[in-house]
Amino acid sequence: MAEYSSILLENAVDSLSRLPGIGKKTALRLALHLLGEEATETEQLADSLLKMKRNIRLCERCYNISDTAVCSICSNPRRDENTLCVVADMRDVLAIERTASFNGLYHVLGGVISPIEGISPNDLKISQLVRRAQQEDIKEIILALPATIEGDTTNFYIYRQLSDFKGKISVISKGIAVGDALEYVDEVTLGRSIQNRTIFSQK
Repeated sequence: MAEYSSILLENAVDSLSRLPGIGKKTALRLALHLLGEEATETEQLADSLLKMKRNIRLCERCYNISDTAVCSICSNPRRDENTLCVVADMRDVLAIERTASFNGLYHVLGGVISPIEGISPNDLKISQLVRRAQQEDIKEIILALPATIEGDTTNFYIYRQLSDFKGKISVISKGIAVGDALEYVDEVTLGRSIQNRTIFSQK
């Protein structure tokens, strides 16, 4: 284990290394970089992170991250309000938006059903999705969940919950490899998967 000549540097490295994908070496490199910057630069970074943590909320309509009560996607009059894309989390919204292949609205579940991880349907925004299907003028719901067992289980559960929905329920095409999370799929493949979506089937 490396020894640091400064406990303050060691504390900073420990904190940075708790971030996903950041090991001790990378954390040390980042800490030393920040140490070499002007104090105002580091203060601006710290201030941005604090403001993000304290002020970001979930959109009251779709549950995506937002600076306001209703996010910029839901409040955009140019979006197609008749088409709703259901995703597991906010990272999937970002991934789909980068493809520029979808102009509808979103519904963020907050995860997928996973008994192993203790995540049940009640832990997700599924009842809110059903309510939106009942109350909003939605003609198509696209299920864009991960190509995993948990994603498929969630798809089936949602399909059953939407048994009274009169519109179309579709699923993104299988251009995405089994086990892939949407955030790691390249933009071309993800875009084509959305454009080539098919009617959902329980078979």
